[in-house]
Amino acid sequence: MFFAAVLARGAGAFSLSGGARRHFVRTAATVAPNEAAGASDQAAAAKATPMPSMEEIVSLCKRRGFIFPSSDIYNGFNGFYDYGPLGVELKQNIKQAWWRHFVHGREDMTGLDSSIIASPSIWEASGHVAGFSDPMVDCKGSKLRYRADQLLYAKVAIAGGDTLGYICMQEPDGQAEAAFAKAAKKMKKKAAAQGDLEPLDIKELVEASPEELELIPSPATGVAGDLTPPRDFNLMFSTQVGALEGSSSTAFLRPETAQGIFVNFKNVREVSRAKVPFGIAQIGKAFRNEITPRNFIFRSREFEQMEIEYFIGPGDDEWQPQHQQWLTNMREWLLSIGLREDLMGYEVHADDSLAHYARACTDVTFTFPFGEQELLGVAARGNFDLSAHSEASGKSLEYFDEESKEKFVPHVIEPSCGVDRLFLALLVSAYAEDEVGGEKRTLLKFHPSVAPVKAAIFPLVKNKPELVGKAREIFANLQKRYNVAWDVSGAIGRRSVSASFFPSSPAHLPDYTKRRLCLCVNIYIASNFCAHGLLQVPARRRGGHALLHYR
Repeated sequence: MFFAAVLARGAGAFSLSGGARRHFVRTAATVAPNEAAGASDQAAAAKATPMPSMEEIVSLCKRRGFIFPSSDIYNGFNGFYDYGPLGVELKQNIKQAWWRHFVHGREDMTGLDSSIIASPSIWEASGHVAGFSDPMVDCKGSKLRYRADQLLYAKVAIAGGDTLGYICMQEPDGQAEAAFAKAAKKMKKKAAAQGDLEPLDIKELVEASPEELELIPSPATGVAGDLTPPRDFNLMFSTQVGALEGSSSTAFLRPETAQGIFVNFKNVREVSRAKVPFGIAQIGKAFRNEITPRNFIFRSREFEQMEIEYFIGPGDDEWQPQHQQWLTNMREWLLSIGLREDLMGYEVHADDSLAHYARACTDVTFTFPFGEQELLGVAARGNFDLSAHSEASGKSLEYFDEESKEKFVPHVIEPSCGVDRLFLALLVSAYAEDEVGGEKRTLLKFHPSVAPVKAAIFPLVKNKPELVGKAREIFANLQKRYNVAWDVSGAIGRRSVSASFFPSSPAHLPDYTKRRLCLCVNIYIASNFCAHGLLQVPARRRGGHALLHYR
């Protein structure tokens, strides 16, 4: 257990790794809230927690060092982002928590790190070269480009009367029905039309007929007929490998990490001596040339994935329970790292929306400030990928079952989660406001397992070498295992305010900071420490400090 969690839960002792061991033993007040009161308190807190706007999230991320626009001094580069000091710590903690839980915490799982650039034959066999595309339309007037499946349109007509026109807009944040209803009323008022409007039938632009397309206005110019017919746009980034450029040297930046797992199935199985069912996990970068990157890091052109390919036997009696179990496993893990349960949901993909090889796919959704969107997906992919690579490469990827004495191509359950999307969901879940003395304050309540900074060490005075030396000793011991902060400059109140911008566990927030992000555990090294070995930790719920004995 890390330091913040031990303090929060009132554990008996905490031992440090390394040569000299130190223990922090609770001798006074309990720091944590009463866990017995848990469920009802959490539900009430979630209901009262505000939903931040995307503008607030983006501003906070840049101001506090979570995320910066890529190439910021050159006015940014659309669809790319850089993670700052706090952001890189939070992101790393997310990946480590996932790896510990799903790889180190299971006997049927092993890891892999495949290359970003691989043989183009992989992407031909998997179908990415021919079919990994999005429908695209251009606006002739503004020269803007849109994804056709993210443009919505509807015909506006008087019931039993004339057609007033068409509405077209980019998929709005939140409820599309409300946005279209408002636009339809505005069109009716402008036309001075009488009577009730017909119910709006909102569709994606890809469903529009050529005749309708001539009547649909561009969302950029408002001019009917300004949008081109939808056409496919391949999302893979291409590059050249070697000294000579040409079609023979063209390769691609991987658009997903999954194919690297499939082509290494045989190698990994043989060296790990794994028996079906077993899984291969990978965390890595992927690249997609999105037509319209949007919603900050939710949809960007460079992102990171955490994926598992879990290989199972054929048959409905195999994949259905495994699919459900992995869906449960992933949802429980998301809750364990601090995601708000009231903002989570499920979306089951209809049969007609599945890929031709997929048997089922269910998404765990999350309600972001711009609406409910996919956060994590669990798909039953069948044996399409292994079969396709086996056929294209000429290498057998069959598995021989020692018990049944049968050969078969394993089927796959694929839990896949985007690190960047989860990062954003954790920011939304952690966002909170409270009020003290009539003033509202903003903070981030991260779960201790993903908190960027675990503790901050503050000697109350800096002119006593013995006190500062002991404080440095505590800092050095904690530093061996955790990301901790040290500050001796300025008044203690100012240092607490400064440290309050290190996000961590919500149980340790002092009451004298005016506006802050959520605080890590603050440890005050007072004069009586040298004589009695007492550490002071702010206990928000008790309005005072918990005393911890250091020996």
